[in-house]
Amino acid sequence: METAVRKLLAVLYTALALGANGALADVAALRDGDMKKLALHEAAVAIPEVALVTMDDAPASLADFHGKWVVLNFWATWCPPCRAEMPSLDALQAALPDLAVVPVATGRNAPEGIARFWAEAEVQHLTSLRDPKSALGKQMGVLGLPVTVILNPDGQEVARLIGDADWSSDSAKAVLAAMMAGN
Repeated sequence: METAVRKLLAVLYTALALGANGALADVAALRDGDMKKLALHEAAVAIPEVALVTMDDAPASLADFHGKWVVLNFWATWCPPCRAEMPSLDALQAALPDLAVVPVATGRNAPEGIARFWAEAEVQHLTSLRDPKSALGKQMGVLGLPVTVILNPDGQEVARLIGDADWSSDSAKAVLAAMMAGN
């Protein structure tokens, strides 16, 4: 059932992208490789305000990133594709410092386990937030992991990629740079 829902969401997002305006069509033309899975929304979508926590349980919020483009990545330590793509997200953050790459560990992910994985994967440029009860993921319709959502500077969802991707690819950087330039 979950696979059927994912396919339906992918079809719906693709349909939205095909009806996109000129700016979205320009961004869409830059998609290559894994970025072909990036579904662009014709209209920005508001996201819920849900309390998150830092690695040391301090309160955190996505509102802290308003004013910046955000690559919001839902992941978990137990998810092999999530683990595989994390180094590319780290490289993306290093390559585009004006962008906020925000991994959100969804569900039960012990801070010690996250820290251990990041040390093993040599993640150096990211700081993970945690969503221990998956509240944000559930409210945003995240049905499986990983899912990456692009937020505009107003904190609205403008694109979504279901599954893992190489975020350090030239195509990913070009797509995100074009979004940021089109602001």
